[in-house]
Formats: sequence, structure tokens, C-alpha cells
Amino acid sequence: MIKTILPGQTIGIIGGGQLGRMMAMAAKEAGFKIAVLDPSMDSPTGQIADTQLIAPYDDIEALEELAAVSDVITYEFENIDVEGLTHLSKIAYVPQGAELIRITQNRIYEKEEITKSGVQVANYISAEDYAELIEKSSSIKYPFIVKTAKGGYDGKGQVTIRTENDLYLAEPLFDNGACVAEEFVNFAKEISVIIQRNGNGDTVLLPIGENIHKNHILHETIVPARVAESTIMKAAEAANKIAEHLGMVGTLAVEMFVLENGDIMVNELAPRPHNSGHYSIEATNSSQFHQHVRAICGWPLREPKLWSDTVMVNVLGQHVAPLATKVAQFPNWSIHLYGKEEAKHDRKMGHVTILTDDLEATLKEIDESGIWSDKLEEK
Repeated sequence: MIKTILPGQTIGIIGGGQLGRMMAMAAKEAGFKIAVLDPSMDSPTGQIADTQLIAPYDDIEALEELAAVSDVITYEFENIDVEGLTHLSKIAYVPQGAELIRITQNRIYEKEEITKSGVQVANYISAEDYAELIEKSSSIKYPFIVKTAKGGYDGKGQVTIRTENDLYLAEPLFDNGACVAEEFVNFAKEISVIIQRNGNGDTVLLPIGENIHKNHILHETIVPARVAESTIMKAAEAANKIAEHLGMVGTLAVEMFVLENGDIMVNELAPRPHNSGHYSIEATNSSQFHQHVRAICGWPLREPKLWSDTVMVNVLGQHVAPLATKVAQFPNWSIHLYGKEEAKHDRKMGHVTILTDDLEATLKEIDESGIWSDKLEEK
């Protein structure tokens, strides 16, 4: 049953990170109250929530308490407890349900469902153990990437296998369970499509962004993506097929490779607002966070409009100090810091958004600022 959640009611958020924080800020603008469940005493979302529950994500008693104080419940990242979320869905209004989390927590399930939707992924095999990987490895081409089926992000939990002699490198990954091995894709660019859908099936897509990674961590998102219009259309069609197949509500980020011929291939899914959509706070008429709130609350979605070309740059731990010393030099930059206490190396601490009418000049300005000059290798 679809419910309409109104201002003054409470949105419960599982997870207290920066995505929950920005979701909460968007919700508060519309007059909602916020309850958050997170293990941390001082989480970014907890700092601005009306009700803060400090407990593990699989704490059934805490989940039931969240249900008691919330009119609708959502989540801000996918590494939460599926069994707990399934239980919560039976006693509270969780329009996104638990099935999408179950699928996207496991790369094998995820690839199976993307394929069922009629969208292409890289050739892959799955293996329950190292012996099965050895047995099946002749059925895909080198080089390939072995990834743990569960867990791992920002390049963690994976190794590249270039030849048969490298296969031993993958053996430790099986300590965490089954793995997937996927052929390396010789792509020209990476893009992400953020699609949002309410319980009535109304669907909108944010303007598609081009992603640049360093050390497997998103560095920049450039909007609109510098790809052919035909590629944009293929990417939008693929995202719509996947969202329709999954029957998703809320937000789904679909990360894709753009091939040399302009075709697309889906890399992975994220069932929540995404780092590459942060630009939308300043650069569109309705950010991914505002749209997510609308979607889970049963409101109609706005058709996104991009105000201008935009670049979003991530601020990692090592960038916070140089950004602080130079921010006054760049009045056109919008600075977002997430309220994390410790600026660890490579930890996402914030982002900068720059609206521009001269994209190349802005990219040059970012490079010449020296803030991001930690000389990381591009992926």
C-alpha cells in the first residue's frame, strides 16, 4: 500500500553517514522530522536528527524502536542487515522493501538481475571457492577482475588477474565467501545514471554525469557527460529497464562503462543517493536528496533541470587542510563538509561543486588550485 507522508511526520533513516545527512537536510527543508539509527555516537546524520538511536544495524530492538518513532523508513547505504530490514518491513512502512538490498549486496545476484532486465554486463563467472575459480577460469578472457560477491567498495575486495600465473592472488578473497570474476572492459568513459521512482511508478532521471576515478575512488563528476547523445539515450533506456524490472522505489544509481563505439555496459548498482549525484544540490531544480524524499513519501517527482555545466570534486581527508587555506580564492565554489571528526587519508570528507560556462577552464582551475595534487594514479 502506498502512503503519502506529510510535513511534520518523521522519516527514519538507517545509516548515519553523509548521504543520510544530506537526505535529512533536504527533508527538514520540507518540514519533516528525522530519526536515525547508527552505531556511532556522533554520526553526520545524528548531528542534525531529531531522534538518534545508537545501535548496530542488526539490533532488532533498536529497529523496532525506529519503527515506533517513524512514519516512513529509508536507508542511506546498502551494507545494512537484510534480515533486520525484512523484519522492519513487516512492522513499519518501508516503501523500498528489503529485496533490492538483498540483490545489491551480492554482486552475483546483482549481475543476474541486470541480465534478466535485458541490459548488458561484462562477461563473468561466479565461484563459491578458489577451486571453482580455477576450474571455470578458462571460460573467460584475461585480464579479468575477481571481486568478493559481498562487501568491498572503493576498490577494496578485488584483484586484477592478468594471466593464469596471477590466479593465486585471488585465493585470499574467498576467505569472505563466494566471488565473481568479470572480464576487463576496455571502456572509453565511465558514467552514472541516477534514476528515481515513487510508489506509483513515476520515474525521473538526473542529468547523466561522467565520472573520473583515482585509486578506485570517485574524484570528479562532470555534468553533462561528454558523450554522444545516442549514448545518453542508451544509458537512460538501460536504467529505466533495470528500475522497472526491480520495481524499485526511491533512488538507484546505475554505474556504466561507455565503450569506444558509444554502447554502454552496466558495471554495478547502488540502491540509494550516490556520490556522483551530489552536484544536483546546486546544479538542478531538485536535488537527488529532495527527489528521494519525494519518492519515499509518495509525492510526485519533479522533472530535473540542469542550470549549467557543472563539476563536482570529492574532498578526501588529505584535501581538507589545503581546501581550508585556499577556499577564499574561489568564490564560485560551493563547499560541502560532512561533519566527520577525523580527516583520514582517502576518507570522503566532503565535496566541492562548481557551476560553470567554461568547462575546460574550470577543470584547469581545479588542477591548478593544488588542492588535489596528491598525484594519485587514475583508474
